[in-house]
Amino acid sequence: KQLVPVANKPVLFYGIEAIAEAGITDIGIVVGDTQAEIRAAVGDGSRWGVTVQYIEQDAPRGLAHAVKISRDYIGNEPFVMYLGDNLLNKGITQFVREFEAQKPAAQILLTRVPDPQMFGVAQLENGKVVRLVEKPKEPIGDLALVGVYMFGPDVFESVNRITPSVRNELEITDAIQDLIDRGLTVRPHIVEGWWKDTGKLEDMLEANRLILDTLERRIEGDVDAESRVEGQVVIEKGAVVERSIIRGPAIIGHGARIVHAYVGPFTSIGNEVEIKDTEVEHSIVLEGACLRDLANRVIDSLIGRNVRIWREPVKPSAYRFMLGDNSEVGIRW
Repeated sequence: KQLVPVANKPVLFYGIEAIAEAGITDIGIVVGDTQAEIRAAVGDGSRWGVTVQYIEQDAPRGLAHAVKISRDYIGNEPFVMYLGDNLLNKGITQFVREFEAQKPAAQILLTRVPDPQMFGVAQLENGKVVRLVEKPKEPIGDLALVGVYMFGPDVFESVNRITPSVRNELEITDAIQDLIDRGLTVRPHIVEGWWKDTGKLEDMLEANRLILDTLERRIEGDVDAESRVEGQVVIEKGAVVERSIIRGPAIIGHGARIVHAYVGPFTSIGNEVEIKDTEVEHSIVLEGACLRDLANRVIDSLIGRNVRIWREPVKPSAYRFMLGDNSEVGIRW
């Protein structure tokens, strides 16, 4: 999911950009089953002016385990841990500068949420974190942990002291609590602006909406005279728009073909996508997908790479699917 594009850029790339903008030039990416795809997408990091190395984790054993296996790479240097499926619109530069100035054992990023029972929550006293509770049943506050942390070398002792949780993982919240229990300072930093964990479709679409809303209009593809392009729209070089309406905020990737179609607000159309005789809105359509001749508008959807969706004028009328693992399909009735 870290490689799913939001506004036609993989979620992971936003994190790498934020790290690079904060002046950090050495990045270790902990990888597992999807390491081949991540290595292919990220490479050596040179396009961002950073050096990327890959740290292999044999199984998903928890965030604290990811810290533990990174000890040889990190040494005794302070470091940022940035979860690859998180998006922050204000970056982490100020967060890093505060850590450098204060030099606590750890600094955690927090944001106020309406449903703290769904998150790890921090309890503060006198500007310091005194307790962390994972998905509290009884309210202790509304400050949830965001997936960005900074640590000094003391955390390595903590990740070695803790034991696996009920889900058999070494939890980063337990490691941070161990720092607190040992009398070390854990500082909070409250997020300014929005934060999104893109683990669910709804959050991914919301992140897509928020980022598209920041785009500046740029038309580099071919748009014929019968088409209308309205508002904040990016049409990349090599894209073709014929007899269609594009209503922003929206982005159309290079090589895409939009023919006799409607692309509505908050939609990202990937590279080499074809949309023909179809309406799509508030959706993400990945590279190489094809949507043709659909009778109803496609909304609130994530369409994967090289997916083909079309309407067949054959009888008897029936649904035919070929769906991958964990797919979801909504049918009107």
